[in-house]
Amino acid sequence: MKLLSVNLGQAKPVPNTDDPHAVTGIDKRPVAGPVRVAAPGPKGIGGSGLAGDAVCKREHHGGDDQAVYAVAREDLDAWERELGRSLANGGFGENLTTSGLDVSGALIGERWRIGSEVVLEVTCGRIPCLTFQGHLGEKQWVKRFTAKGAPGAYLRVIEPGEIRAGDALEIIHRPDHEVTVALQFRAVTTDRTLLPRLLAAGAALHPEALDAARKYAAQHGG
Repeated sequence: MKLLSVNLGQAKPVPNTDDPHAVTGIDKRPVAGPVRVAAPGPKGIGGSGLAGDAVCKREHHGGDDQAVYAVAREDLDAWERELGRSLANGGFGENLTTSGLDVSGALIGERWRIGSEVVLEVTCGRIPCLTFQGHLGEKQWVKRFTAKGAPGAYLRVIEPGEIRAGDALEIIHRPDHEVTVALQFRAVTTDRTLLPRLLAAGAALHPEALDAARKYAAQHGG
């Protein structure tokens, strides 16, 4: 398992929108590195966990529990075959493009060591938005991405440091539950009856998903 690329984005106009002031950092490109990784601060204030990476709508993106976004190169390759077009590393707006790791199959609370310094912890899957759809330029992209159920993973920073393309990636902790990123994604998007199962992940789960799971369980049992 390794890190194929580290991808950073600069603020650019949002594609396919009538708002001339809307900007996004979703257009991320590989950089040589090294890149400093650290917890950015709480959501709404903190941006990306990677130095030099733009997060423009901080009420929705960035912050400690969504500090880093990772996508498996294998998932990009699968989408290439389905869409009939090439997708570069960073093409989904991900900070980290990995190889040899089932990112969407990772457990909530799973910890990865990248290189010799950085440790990250999986928190949740990525929820697609219209900015993502505009960036890809694919019709009904939000619906198609959601149906696929392989959203990639957001991570929080446990131990800061520097990373670069080619660094080894190692799973150093796997929690004792069965709540994967893919399961969490399905629970908050297409099958809310799965929400009570997320409670097994505890505080490692993104706080918003944990709150949704608790409320559903209180209302419906489970």
